[in-house]
Amino acid sequence: MSAEPTRRIVLLRHAKADWPDVDDHDRPLAERGRKDAPIAGRRIASAGLVPDLVLCSTAARTRETWKLAVAELPQRPRTVYEDRLYEASLGELIALVNETSDEVRDLLLVGHNPGMHALADALAGEAEGDALARMNRSGFPTASIAVLGLSGSWKSVEHGCAALSDFWAPHR
Repeated sequence: MSAEPTRRIVLLRHAKADWPDVDDHDRPLAERGRKDAPIAGRRIASAGLVPDLVLCSTAARTRETWKLAVAELPQRPRTVYEDRLYEASLGELIALVNETSDEVRDLLLVGHNPGMHALADALAGEAEGDALARMNRSGFPTASIAVLGLSGSWKSVEHGCAALSDFWAPHR
């Protein structure tokens, strides 16, 4: 990427979920997840990442993660709960990003693995420092955050178009 990034995409994997006898979509956060989600929110806030738009999966664990994380931000961004984020493939995730209005500068997705890791890895044509190595070594654990910078419109987002500027996981 030759131009300075004009947009950022922040990928947040839901925090640790419990495994009660319920449908996968309805799984709540585990105790550790309820502790990690606010920490992830504080990390987003301390990095100055105040998204213009948040797309959050409709699964219980992603909605609960976002509720706990957003409470740590200085302001609540516009949030859309998006069914298509649940069990989304890499292609479906890129299509969702491509639909984003160019009025949005910073976009945050709250979703699931393997999609969040696949999207970060696919978009990262470059990386700062050892961010990509850390992300790939850790496997994008629960409550992890990847930050990617890119230029151009959301419609032009494709493989290798972004630079991974940061990767953070609560338990490294």
